[in-house]
Amino acid sequence: MSIFGSMKTAVSGMNAQANRLSTVADNIANVNTTGYKAVSTSFSSLVLPSSGGNYNSGGVQTSVRQAVSDQGDISYTTSSTDLAISGDGFFIVQAADGTPVLTRAGDFTKDDEGNLVNAAGFQLMGYSYDSGAPAVVVNGFDGLVPVNVNQDGLTAIASTSGVFKGNLDSNAKVAPVAPATLPSANAATTTTDTKKVSMVAYDRLGNKVMYDFYFTKQSVVTPPPAPPATAATWEVAMFRNADAAVGGTTSFPYSTAGGDVGTGTITFDANGKLTTGGAINIVDPVTGQTIAMDFSAFTQLGADFSGTGTPNGQAATPVKDVTVDGDGIVYAKYEDGSTKPLYRIPLANVASPDKLTLMSGNVYSANGQSGVTVTGFPQTNGLGTIKSGALEGSNVDLAGELTEMIESQRSYTANSKVFQTGSDIMDVLVNLKR
Repeated sequence: MSIFGSMKTAVSGMNAQANRLSTVADNIANVNTTGYKAVSTSFSSLVLPSSGGNYNSGGVQTSVRQAVSDQGDISYTTSSTDLAISGDGFFIVQAADGTPVLTRAGDFTKDDEGNLVNAAGFQLMGYSYDSGAPAVVVNGFDGLVPVNVNQDGLTAIASTSGVFKGNLDSNAKVAPVAPATLPSANAATTTTDTKKVSMVAYDRLGNKVMYDFYFTKQSVVTPPPAPPATAATWEVAMFRNADAAVGGTTSFPYSTAGGDVGTGTITFDANGKLTTGGAINIVDPVTGQTIAMDFSAFTQLGADFSGTGTPNGQAATPVKDVTVDGDGIVYAKYEDGSTKPLYRIPLANVASPDKLTLMSGNVYSANGQSGVTVTGFPQTNGLGTIKSGALEGSNVDLAGELTEMIESQRSYTANSKVFQTGSDIMDVLVNLKR
């Protein structure tokens, strides 16, 4: 056995414990860091060849392990832009130099330009809704832009489509055959079984525009042999409410140029299900808008008439708040309660998260050991859910770290005793010469 060898072994042991103490210090220092993942030190032995009765002491080496895949505790906050991931995945953020990296730190706030940045200054990235609902790029970060929630001023969205649903009473009487008595002819009288309901839409400036809808049964077809219920066709006529007649007992005639702003028919089978004519357009000569109305959800059953219309679009109203749902969609919430999607936040993941390269700012980058980065929307392909108004804490076990600190101190002291003993033996050898 070499005395110098034992002293070198003791030095490697002290170095290993110093590394262990460094990881403990890092964990304790970041015990309150949002999204921080604990690191730990693993030991492996170094063995030197020995022969006969001679033993050559080797040493010990260390490697650092990351607990990136371990979920931290989620706590709720009062800020809607605080985001936490429940499950697998990472936020995609951008460094100051434009490099995309991954993080679990979702403590985002608005900077002076309205971009969402976390405490380390990394910008949150997402897909914009400017060109409609976005699609994810699964094998890269193309198409991602900084999520900007600056929505100052008023926003108005013109109505382009709407959905009408309800029930038409199958017991309603058929209107007279003469076309002049139908609502679409803008006549002064309608049948007693004609049903009317109104819907509000929005023009390009966010002004409200009300439309009146008239439903009139035109014909009944009884297939042989006659079942209890029969097929029927209904006329749907639509008018501008602002152009209705005033001072009389009816809204007819409407003063809109050309009369109605849209007319069509919807047909039901003997079971009361709509078969044809579910799409009818409103063509408004005043606003210059075309609104595609969908009536496919209507039924014709033996029950009272009911109808509700829901158009898209939005009145001129200011943004009150910004919210994020579990699918990662960032909504602007307006003062009137309506919402508008602005961005969709994707998540990214790798095959081995614990092998990611840790960088300053609590961010990670992929490497050859972690595997390639795969991007997807939350709650798809095994990715987790985004929780708004919440933060993921560090996964550091403080009690465990304090225990490891004591163990490391004791082990370091023991290794130093080995080194000291080797030094004493060397003194004995030197003194033999004297």
